[in-house]
Amino acid sequence: MSKFDFSDTGPLDAWMPKIGSSFKAAVLQDNGNFVLKDGSNSPRILWQSFEHPTNTWLPGCKFGYNNMTKTNQRLVSWKNSEDPSPGLYTLELDTSSSTYKILWNRSKNYWNSGPWNGRIFDTVPEMNSNPIFEFTYITNINESYFIYYVKGNSTKYPRAVMDVSGQLKQLNWLPTKQWNAFWSQPRQQCEVPYFCGAYGICNEMSLPFCNCLMGFEPKLKSFWDLEDYSHGCQRKTKLNCENINDTGNGKRDKFLEMSSMSLPEAQQYVTAGSEAVCKAICLNNCSCTAYAFDSNKCLIWVGELLNLKQFSAGESKGEILYVRLAASELRSSRKSNGRVIGAVVGGASGLAVLLGLIILVILRQRKKIFSPGKAVVEGSLYYVNGDVSFFPTWAASIIIGGGDVFSLLDPRLEGNADPEELIRVCRVACWCVQREETQRPSMGQIVQILEGILNVNLPPLPRSFPVFVDNSDPEYILFTESSSSRSILSQETVMSTATS
Repeated sequence: MSKFDFSDTGPLDAWMPKIGSSFKAAVLQDNGNFVLKDGSNSPRILWQSFEHPTNTWLPGCKFGYNNMTKTNQRLVSWKNSEDPSPGLYTLELDTSSSTYKILWNRSKNYWNSGPWNGRIFDTVPEMNSNPIFEFTYITNINESYFIYYVKGNSTKYPRAVMDVSGQLKQLNWLPTKQWNAFWSQPRQQCEVPYFCGAYGICNEMSLPFCNCLMGFEPKLKSFWDLEDYSHGCQRKTKLNCENINDTGNGKRDKFLEMSSMSLPEAQQYVTAGSEAVCKAICLNNCSCTAYAFDSNKCLIWVGELLNLKQFSAGESKGEILYVRLAASELRSSRKSNGRVIGAVVGGASGLAVLLGLIILVILRQRKKIFSPGKAVVEGSLYYVNGDVSFFPTWAASIIIGGGDVFSLLDPRLEGNADPEELIRVCRVACWCVQREETQRPSMGQIVQILEGILNVNLPPLPRSFPVFVDNSDPEYILFTESSSSRSILSQETVMSTATS
């Protein structure tokens, strides 16, 4: 067991068995490396944190494989946002192909960087878009590792983190005192396996990304609050499998129809000539929790449903999944759906006009001409307290950073706007100008947001908005190619249909 003794009057005294001797000096270097020495002036390093990374990889730190001891360095995610004990996700180097891979539970490989081409990893083209870091691969008889450095003073406090989300994120610290993600891998949150646990459904268009299926609730709500969804969901009402032959008292289990679904794993194929037969096969098996039928192909699921994913309404893909629920759950959902439909009906024309004005404000000077390797911005400068800023970036920073959104209003409105509605409109406007089409809300979603049926969350800085790193040097423009999969909506209501 390691022991550290501190006092106000004396020097540090510590002992670590793996070192085999006591040491008198502990130094936290400017690069973040925590070093233990046998004396403050001694060049001999007994132990250093760079050889034992936790969830963070810093510039100047070797990260790879020891060919002599046959041991791999790993970045291991935290268990949740407050618990630094080892979590489910691990990044390590595969020396056979010079690629990095991310593992779930140290067993299932769900992402790899692709081979190293001498400059970038094949599956991380974002490394080309942000030439801030310089990566180098070293291999010899003793070790094989990657190391990276920051070019000049282009960014402050960069770090690569194996996040609790299961994504590897390259971050840097902004002057606004926020972490900005240059890129995240995998790009989509729902590509991380088992992220939402059993009966949890992952949707890129919701925040949080995980929600329980209708008729289910978080198994451990306190963990969900800490962004740890791995424990999944549990039924609110037990199934009534023993009443499968009872059609008169309303207790027979029913099925919830879920559209646009990526089907969960571990399905079983059964022979069925029609959807009705497929449904009956599942209903008569007390362990069957869901079924799907398409083109005379019947699939059933026995036990917990894992890796449930739902595509957004604008994506023309996915299949229909029928999830087994207690009949009482579907009866109550029909009643609530009636209230929801009534709430959706109504005019949003006034807010829609305001939305248009806000978008025009954000875009009014956004004329750009791009050439390879350089961005020339015309008519897009804005003066804030005497400083020159790129207007769309400035507007987005106010929306994202919680600034005074009234400063974005067109003067013709004379400040005549409801604060809550204005914040909602500003946020959705910023989502509407995201470069990735999949991150933009549909018109139907916009109406629901403006009516207050769906909550809209803070958007990321649009990837096409350049940031002037130093106003004194307008030639240098940094494009923050953030591929993190932040989402648009927080779904308060999911409308589904039920089949009896």
